[in-house]
Formats: sequence, structure tokens, C-alpha cells
Amino acid sequence: MAAAKADAPASAAAGRQRGRWRAPVLLAALTLLLVLGMIASAGVGQLTVSVTEVIGALLQGIGVDTSWAPATDVTYQALWQIRFPRVAMSLAVGAALAIAGAVMQAIFGNPLAEPGVVGVSSGAALGAALAIVSGGVFAGVFGMAAMAFVGGVGATLLVYFMARSQGRTEVVTLLLTGIAVNAFAGAGVALVIFIGDSAAREQIVFWQLGSLNGSRWNEVAVVASLTLVAGSVAFALARRYDLLALGERTAGHLGLRVERLRVISIIVVAVLTGAAVAFAGIIAFVGLVVPHAVRMMLGPAHKMLLAGSLLGGAVLMVWADLFARTAVTGAELPIGLLTSLIGGPFFFWLLRRARSRQGGWA
Repeated sequence: MAAAKADAPASAAAGRQRGRWRAPVLLAALTLLLVLGMIASAGVGQLTVSVTEVIGALLQGIGVDTSWAPATDVTYQALWQIRFPRVAMSLAVGAALAIAGAVMQAIFGNPLAEPGVVGVSSGAALGAALAIVSGGVFAGVFGMAAMAFVGGVGATLLVYFMARSQGRTEVVTLLLTGIAVNAFAGAGVALVIFIGDSAAREQIVFWQLGSLNGSRWNEVAVVASLTLVAGSVAFALARRYDLLALGERTAGHLGLRVERLRVISIIVVAVLTGAAVAFAGIIAFVGLVVPHAVRMMLGPAHKMLLAGSLLGGAVLMVWADLFARTAVTGAELPIGLLTSLIGGPFFFWLLRRARSRQGGWA
């Protein structure tokens, strides 16, 4: 017994030591996977480009001498006009969705929460569908993206204000209101599909499946800018999320303005998710899978959790997009389909794991 007591401090110290190294090792591994994925995604496709040419074209584009790794004009144009924007878009979209998921799980205190529960994805789908059917001033990629963004943010704000009562917002009420708004937006999309012509129907369905095809630098700039701004706000709130994890009442006694934090966080989630889905369509489960997996490895501290989620989301989207482009010869799989195939079983495993811990599901 005495020996066991003596070994306890040593064991605890060893655990802290392992935890201290776990975060930098994981972040370094994710960074390496991201770099490898970006190079592979830029080089693999109908036009195969060597690693040397990819690096050479990248450096040449930013003004660095690349006489040691020259790239032909065809290769250079293909990379900078088609491949590089798509890689950058996948990185920005993955990071935005994963950070949004981490914020959602923080303010709800539930590891199964994800951005779609507050109506942002369904609202964006309704906005995009209306833009596709109406045409006119909303014609073109930016018109549709603007309508999708407005729809996503508008649905989120509607959920929040409908769930707010007497200056407070109950989490359960917010979730139930989100379910109602999601159902209403889904019915709206179905109605728009019904009244649209065959071309509009196909475009709406394709948009809902998610795709990064045709990404351009001006679109990347919009998504990256919104992600940078909203993501910076999320990182600035990391300490407050740690306090909120102690419970609303405890956090309030420690000086945290819980309702104000929740309002700001919901706006951050709406901006991040709205920016991502506006150009990429509905990308499911990234906001659920990535933050939860990172939390399992790094623990609940939100500064590291947000950093790991940012990298993890980017890694998942870059590799998923590469697989979507290359899995079927002569065709491209919808990237939303792939993330659902990954996230669906993972979500079921989370439910089974949570249930078994409660002793109800062997």
C-alpha cells in the first residue's frame, strides 16, 4: 500500500509529461499531413505534375527564383488557375467548419453538437436554392454565394432570437428551435425544387451534395478573410470557453457573462459556416468529427483544441477532396458524400460509446 502511494506522484508526473508533449506532436503531425496533402492534391489529377514542378511553380508565383525546378507554362497556368485555388479553398473550408464545430461544442457543453443544429446549413441551402431558381441579380457564383451566406446567417439569428426568453437562452430550447427551423428550411428547399425547372433542380441537388470544383482565387479570398476574422474571435474567446466548461453558474460567479459569450459565439459559428457552405455547398460532419477527435487526443483546453481543429479540418478536407477527384476515373465524387461516409459511422460510434459508458448499450 505504501509503495502504491509512493508511486502515485510519479505516475501523475509522468502523465503530465506525456500531456505536455502530446499537443506539439499532434500539431506537428497534422501540419505534416496538411503539407503532404496539399502537394499531392496539386500534383495528382488528369494532368500529373511532379513534386518538384509543384514546388517550383509555387515559388515562381511568389517571386522566388526557380531555375533549379522550372515549370512549363502549361503546368504553371494549370496549377495557379485550377489546382492551387482548389487546394486553398479546401483548406479554408475545412478550417472554418472545424472551428465552428469546436465553438458549438463549447457553448452547448455537448461533444455531439455541430454547426447544423442552429440552422445555418439548412438556411444556406434555402438561400442558394432561391438564388438558383430566381436568377436575375442573383445569377452567377457570387450571387448564389451571397444568398447562401445571408440565408445561413439569417436562419441562425432567427433560431437564437426565437429561443431567447427573458434575456436568457436555454440550450435545450435553442436545440429544439434549431430543429424546427431546419425542418422549415428543408421544406422551403423542397418547394423551390418543385417549382424550379429541370436545370435548376439539378443545380440545387448538386450544390447540396457539396463540391470544390471551379474554385477561384477571388472566392478563396472571401472565404479565407471571413474565416480569419471569425476564427480570430474564437481563439480570443478560448479562455472563456474553458470557464464555461465549469458550468454556467460557476462561470457566472467567476465573472463570465455567459449570455454575451453565447451570442458572440453563435454569430462566429454563423459566419464561419456560412462562408464555408456559400461556395462549397453542404459539407456534413466535419464540424462534429474533427473537434471531437482532437478533444479525445488533446483534452478540453480550448486554445489547443481550436488550433488542432483548425489543422484537422484542413487536413480532412484536403485529403477528402483529393480522393473525390481521383477515386473514380473520369468523374468527381461529391465531397459532401465523402464526409458523410466518414462522419456517419463516427457519429454512431460516439453514440454507442456514450451509451455504453452509461451502462445501457453493450
